[in-house]
Amino acid sequence: MRKSVLEAIRQGMWDFEPEKVQEGLFDSTAAMPGTDEKLSVMAERVREGLPLWHGNDRTEYDDED
Repeated sequence: MRKSVLEAIRQGMWDFEPEKVQEGLFDSTAAMPGTDEKLSVMAERVREGLPLWHGNDRTEYDDED
């Protein structure tokens, strides 16, 4: 499992930089920005040590699903 920023903070690693992860290795989300669903996806990414953002995440109301 990748080390998450939360785990690094617990261990006092204040200079932690997450490893790079290719976008093809984790899913994007069509959840609307600011919704509980989007926040849940982002929280799970943090727990898993994944990047917070994915290039194909929905960013606007008008984005196609």
